[in-house]
Amino acid sequence: MNLLNGKEVSKKIKNDLKQDVESLKEKGVTPGLAVVIVGDNPASESYVSSKQRACEALGIFSKKYALDASETEENLLTLIEALNTDPDIHGILVQLPLPKHMDEIKVIQAINPKKDVDGFHPVSAGKLLIGQKGFKPCTPFGIIKLLDFYNIDVEGMHAVVMGRSNIVGKPIAMMLLERNATVTICHSKTENVDEILKQADLLVVAIGRPFYISSDVVKKGAIVVDVGINRVQDGLVGDVDFKSVKNKAKYITPVPGGVGPMTIAMLMANTVQAAKEQNLDA
Repeated sequence: MNLLNGKEVSKKIKNDLKQDVESLKEKGVTPGLAVVIVGDNPASESYVSSKQRACEALGIFSKKYALDASETEENLLTLIEALNTDPDIHGILVQLPLPKHMDEIKVIQAINPKKDVDGFHPVSAGKLLIGQKGFKPCTPFGIIKLLDFYNIDVEGMHAVVMGRSNIVGKPIAMMLLERNATVTICHSKTENVDEILKQADLLVVAIGRPFYISSDVVKKGAIVVDVGINRVQDGLVGDVDFKSVKNKAKYITPVPGGVGPMTIAMLMANTVQAAKEQNLDA
Protein backbone atom coordinates (compact mmCIF):
# COMPACT_ATOMS: atom_id res chain seq x y z
CA MET A 1 0.00 0.00 0.00
CA ASN A 2 1.24 3.46 -0.97
CA LEU A 3 -0.26 6.58 0.54
CA LEU A 4 -1.47 9.34 -1.78
CA ASN A 5 -0.38 12.10 0.57
CA GLY A 6 -2.36 15.19 -0.35
CA LYS A 7 -0.93 17.14 2.56
CA GLU A 8 2.61 16.85 1.22
CA VAL A 9 1.70 17.35 -2.44
CA SER A 10 -0.37 20.44 -1.64
CA LYS A 11 2.63 21.95 0.16
CA LYS A 12 4.71 21.65 -2.99
CA ILE A 13 1.95 23.18 -5.13
CA LYS A 14 1.58 26.08 -2.71
CA ASN A 15 5.33 26.70 -2.68
CA ASP A 16 5.29 26.97 -6.47
CA LEU A 17 2.25 29.26 -6.31
CA LYS A 18 4.00 31.52 -3.81
CA GLN A 19 6.62 32.28 -6.44
CA ASP A 20 3.88 33.06 -8.97
CA VAL A 21 2.21 35.43 -6.50
CA GLU A 22 5.50 37.22 -5.82
CA SER A 23 6.08 37.56 -9.56
CA LEU A 24 2.62 39.08 -10.04
CA LYS A 25 3.17 41.48 -7.15
CA GLU A 26 6.39 42.70 -8.76
CA LYS A 27 4.21 43.68 -11.74
CA GLY A 28 1.77 45.51 -9.48
CA VAL A 29 -0.87 42.77 -9.28
CA THR A 30 -1.98 41.15 -6.03
CA PRO A 31 -4.27 38.16 -6.63
CA GLY A 32 -7.57 38.75 -4.85
CA LEU A 33 -10.20 36.28 -3.68
CA ALA A 34 -13.65 37.19 -2.36
CA VAL A 35 -15.30 34.53 -0.20
CA VAL A 36 -19.03 34.88 0.42
CA ILE A 37 -20.71 32.89 3.17
CA VAL A 38 -24.41 33.02 3.99
CA GLY A 39 -25.60 31.82 7.42
CA ASP A 40 -23.67 30.17 10.22
CA ASN A 41 -23.11 26.60 9.06
CA PRO A 42 -20.16 25.36 11.23
CA ALA A 43 -18.71 23.20 8.43
CA SER A 44 -18.88 26.11 5.97
CA GLU A 45 -17.24 28.41 8.52
CA SER A 46 -14.42 25.89 8.94
CA TYR A 47 -13.90 25.58 5.18
CA VAL A 48 -13.88 29.35 4.71
CA SER A 49 -11.35 29.81 7.52
CA SER A 50 -8.99 27.24 5.99
CA LYS A 51 -9.26 28.98 2.60
CA GLN A 52 -8.47 32.34 4.15
CA ARG A 53 -5.45 30.92 5.98
CA ALA A 54 -4.15 29.50 2.71
CA CYS A 55 -4.55 32.89 1.03
CA GLU A 56 -2.67 34.62 3.84
CA ALA A 57 0.20 32.12 3.66
CA LEU A 58 0.60 32.69 -0.09
CA GLY A 59 0.22 36.47 -0.04
CA ILE A 60 -3.15 36.41 -1.79
CA PHE A 61 -5.55 39.21 -0.85
CA SER A 62 -8.67 37.64 0.66
CA LYS A 63 -11.89 39.32 1.73
CA LYS A 64 -14.73 37.55 3.51
CA TYR A 65 -18.34 38.65 3.11
CA ALA A 66 -20.50 37.09 5.84
CA LEU A 67 -24.23 37.48 5.25
CA ASP A 68 -27.01 36.59 7.66
CA ALA A 69 -29.04 33.46 6.87
CA SER A 70 -32.11 35.66 6.44
CA GLU A 71 -30.43 37.80 3.77
CA THR A 72 -32.40 38.08 0.53
CA GLU A 73 -31.26 36.44 -2.68
CA GLU A 74 -31.49 39.84 -4.35
CA ASN A 75 -28.93 41.33 -1.97
CA LEU A 76 -26.59 38.40 -2.52
CA LEU A 77 -26.84 38.87 -6.30
CA THR A 78 -26.17 42.59 -5.88
CA LEU A 79 -23.00 41.80 -3.91
CA ILE A 80 -21.83 39.35 -6.58
CA GLU A 81 -22.36 41.95 -9.30
CA ALA A 82 -20.26 44.43 -7.33
CA LEU A 83 -17.49 41.84 -6.97
CA ASN A 84 -17.71 41.04 -10.70
CA THR A 85 -16.70 44.64 -11.46
CA ASP A 86 -14.13 45.06 -8.66
CA PRO A 87 -10.65 45.11 -10.29
CA ASP A 88 -8.99 44.03 -7.02
CA ILE A 89 -11.02 40.80 -6.91
CA HIS A 90 -9.92 38.14 -9.39
CA GLY A 91 -11.82 35.19 -7.94
CA ILE A 92 -15.27 34.87 -6.37
CA LEU A 93 -16.27 31.92 -4.22
CA VAL A 94 -19.77 31.54 -2.81
CA GLN A 95 -19.63 28.89 -0.09
CA LEU A 96 -22.25 26.17 -0.55
CA PRO A 97 -24.78 25.14 0.62
CA LEU A 98 -26.90 28.27 0.61
CA PRO A 99 -30.10 28.76 2.66
CA LYS A 100 -33.13 27.08 1.13
CA HIS A 101 -34.74 30.34 0.01
CA MET A 102 -31.81 30.98 -2.36
CA ASP A 103 -31.41 29.40 -5.80
CA GLU A 104 -27.86 28.02 -5.93
CA ILE A 105 -27.89 27.69 -9.72
CA LYS A 106 -29.01 31.29 -10.17
CA VAL A 107 -26.34 32.50 -7.74
CA ILE A 108 -23.55 30.53 -9.43
CA GLN A 109 -24.65 31.79 -12.85
CA ALA A 110 -24.39 35.38 -11.58
CA ILE A 111 -20.62 35.04 -11.09
CA ASN A 112 -18.48 36.32 -13.95
CA PRO A 113 -17.03 33.14 -15.56
CA LYS A 114 -13.62 34.85 -15.62
CA LYS A 115 -13.78 34.96 -11.81
CA ASP A 116 -15.34 31.51 -11.33
CA VAL A 117 -12.45 29.99 -9.36
CA ASP A 118 -14.73 27.27 -7.97
CA GLY A 119 -15.31 26.02 -11.53
CA PHE A 120 -19.08 25.64 -11.03
CA HIS A 121 -20.39 28.13 -13.62
CA PRO A 122 -22.14 26.58 -16.68
CA VAL A 123 -19.44 28.14 -18.89
CA SER A 124 -16.72 26.36 -16.88
CA ALA A 125 -18.70 23.11 -16.88
CA GLY A 126 -19.24 23.35 -20.64
CA LYS A 127 -15.57 23.94 -21.34
CA LEU A 128 -14.67 20.94 -19.19
CA LEU A 129 -17.15 18.76 -21.08
CA ILE A 130 -15.70 19.59 -24.51
CA GLY A 131 -12.07 19.65 -23.41
CA GLN A 132 -11.44 23.38 -23.60
CA LYS A 133 -9.22 25.29 -21.20
CA GLY A 134 -11.15 26.76 -18.26
CA PHE A 135 -11.49 26.72 -14.50
CA LYS A 136 -11.90 23.19 -13.16
CA PRO A 137 -13.75 22.38 -9.92
CA CYS A 138 -11.15 22.32 -7.18
CA THR A 139 -11.70 18.85 -5.71
CA PRO A 140 -11.59 16.90 -9.02
CA PHE A 141 -8.71 19.12 -10.18
CA GLY A 142 -6.88 18.25 -6.97
CA ILE A 143 -7.44 14.53 -7.51
CA ILE A 144 -5.91 14.74 -10.98
CA LYS A 145 -2.90 16.68 -9.67
CA LEU A 146 -2.46 14.09 -6.90
CA LEU A 147 -2.47 11.22 -9.42
CA ASP A 148 -0.02 13.15 -11.61
CA PHE A 149 2.38 13.69 -8.71
CA TYR A 150 2.58 9.95 -8.14
CA ASN A 151 2.95 9.28 -11.88
CA ILE A 152 -0.29 7.33 -12.07
CA ASP A 153 -1.38 7.09 -15.70
CA VAL A 154 -5.11 6.27 -15.88
CA GLU A 155 -5.15 5.54 -19.62
CA GLY A 156 -6.89 2.22 -20.24
CA MET A 157 -7.97 1.84 -16.62
CA HIS A 158 -11.54 1.10 -15.61
CA ALA A 159 -12.33 4.04 -13.35
CA VAL A 160 -15.43 3.81 -11.18
CA VAL A 161 -16.82 7.00 -9.67
CA MET A 162 -19.19 6.68 -6.73
CA GLY A 163 -21.37 9.80 -6.74
CA ARG A 164 -22.77 12.04 -9.47
CA SER A 165 -22.66 15.53 -7.96
CA ASN A 166 -21.86 18.57 -10.08
CA ILE A 167 -19.05 19.39 -7.65
CA VAL A 168 -17.13 16.08 -7.71
CA GLY A 169 -18.71 13.08 -9.41
CA LYS A 170 -19.54 14.43 -12.85
CA PRO A 171 -16.42 16.59 -13.32
CA ILE A 172 -13.94 13.94 -12.16
CA ALA A 173 -15.60 11.48 -14.56
CA MET A 174 -15.04 13.94 -17.42
CA MET A 175 -11.41 14.57 -16.43
CA LEU A 176 -10.66 10.83 -16.25
CA LEU A 177 -12.43 10.26 -19.58
CA GLU A 178 -10.30 13.00 -21.13
CA ARG A 179 -7.25 11.03 -19.99
CA ASN A 180 -8.52 7.90 -21.75
CA ALA A 181 -9.83 5.98 -18.76
CA THR A 182 -13.00 3.95 -19.22
CA VAL A 183 -15.40 5.52 -16.74
CA THR A 184 -18.45 4.12 -14.94
CA ILE A 185 -20.50 6.39 -12.67
CA CYS A 186 -22.41 4.69 -9.85
CA HIS A 187 -25.15 6.32 -7.76
CA SER A 188 -28.07 5.48 -5.48
CA LYS A 189 -30.08 3.89 -8.30
CA THR A 190 -27.26 1.74 -9.73
CA GLU A 191 -28.02 -1.97 -9.74
CA ASN A 192 -25.39 -4.59 -8.84
CA VAL A 193 -23.13 -1.83 -7.56
CA ASP A 194 -20.84 -4.21 -5.65
CA GLU A 195 -20.02 -6.12 -8.83
CA ILE A 196 -19.12 -2.88 -10.60
CA LEU A 197 -16.94 -1.73 -7.69
CA LYS A 198 -14.98 -4.98 -7.81
CA GLN A 199 -13.96 -4.19 -11.42
CA ALA A 200 -12.45 -0.80 -10.62
CA ASP A 201 -8.76 -0.25 -11.30
CA LEU A 202 -9.33 3.27 -9.98
CA LEU A 203 -12.10 3.96 -7.49
CA VAL A 204 -13.17 7.51 -6.61
CA VAL A 205 -15.71 7.69 -3.79
CA ALA A 206 -17.70 10.87 -3.06
CA ILE A 207 -21.03 10.01 -1.46
CA GLY A 208 -20.79 11.31 2.12
CA ARG A 209 -21.41 7.99 3.88
CA PRO A 210 -18.79 6.96 6.46
CA PHE A 211 -17.04 3.62 5.85
CA TYR A 212 -19.37 2.77 2.95
CA ILE A 213 -16.59 1.09 0.93
CA SER A 214 -15.24 -2.06 2.57
CA SER A 215 -12.39 -4.29 1.46
CA ASP A 216 -14.70 -6.95 0.02
CA VAL A 217 -15.76 -4.68 -2.87
CA VAL A 218 -12.25 -3.41 -3.70
CA LYS A 219 -10.14 -5.08 -6.36
CA LYS A 220 -6.67 -6.20 -5.30
CA GLY A 221 -4.15 -3.57 -6.40
CA ALA A 222 -6.77 -0.88 -7.02
CA ILE A 223 -6.15 2.85 -6.61
CA VAL A 224 -8.64 4.25 -4.10
CA VAL A 225 -9.41 7.97 -3.82
CA ASP A 226 -11.64 8.85 -0.86
CA VAL A 227 -13.31 12.25 -1.21
CA GLY A 228 -15.63 11.78 1.76
CA ILE A 229 -15.29 13.89 4.89
CA ASN A 230 -17.66 12.66 7.60
CA ARG A 231 -17.66 13.75 11.23
CA VAL A 232 -18.21 10.84 13.61
CA GLN A 233 -17.63 10.42 17.33
CA ASP A 234 -13.94 9.60 16.83
CA GLY A 235 -13.30 12.54 14.49
CA LEU A 236 -13.15 12.89 10.70
CA VAL A 237 -13.43 9.77 8.54
CA GLY A 238 -13.92 9.07 4.86
CA ASP A 239 -16.38 7.10 2.78
CA VAL A 240 -13.83 4.26 2.66
CA ASP A 241 -12.99 1.91 5.51
CA PHE A 242 -9.30 2.83 5.39
CA LYS A 243 -8.06 0.19 7.85
CA SER A 244 -9.39 -2.75 5.84
CA VAL A 245 -9.07 -1.34 2.32
CA LYS A 246 -5.43 -0.26 2.67
CA ASN A 247 -4.40 -3.92 2.71
CA LYS A 248 -5.84 -4.47 -0.78
CA ALA A 249 -5.17 -1.13 -2.44
CA LYS A 250 -1.99 -0.27 -4.31
CA TYR A 251 -2.56 3.42 -3.61
CA ILE A 252 -5.03 5.05 -1.22
CA THR A 253 -5.78 8.54 0.10
CA PRO A 254 -6.09 9.07 3.86
CA VAL A 255 -8.85 11.10 5.53
CA PRO A 256 -7.94 13.66 6.63
CA GLY A 257 -4.79 14.60 4.70
CA GLY A 258 -5.70 13.27 1.28
CA VAL A 259 -8.06 15.06 -1.09
CA GLY A 260 -8.97 17.90 1.31
CA PRO A 261 -5.63 19.76 1.21
CA MET A 262 -5.54 19.35 -2.58
CA THR A 263 -8.92 21.07 -2.90
CA ILE A 264 -7.61 24.15 -1.08
CA ALA A 265 -4.39 24.14 -3.13
CA MET A 266 -6.31 24.09 -6.41
CA LEU A 267 -8.54 26.95 -5.28
CA MET A 268 -5.36 28.94 -4.75
CA ALA A 269 -4.07 27.83 -8.17
CA ASN A 270 -7.32 28.90 -9.86
CA THR A 271 -7.20 32.29 -8.11
CA VAL A 272 -3.62 32.92 -9.25
CA GLN A 273 -4.52 31.81 -12.77
CA ALA A 274 -7.52 34.18 -12.78
CA ALA A 275 -5.27 37.06 -11.72
CA LYS A 276 -2.86 36.25 -14.56
CA GLU A 277 -5.61 36.06 -17.17
CA GLN A 278 -7.21 39.32 -16.04
CA ASN A 279 -3.86 41.10 -16.19
CA LEU A 280 -2.27 39.78 -19.36
CA ASP A 281 -0.54 43.07 -19.98
CA ALA A 282 1.07 43.12 -16.53
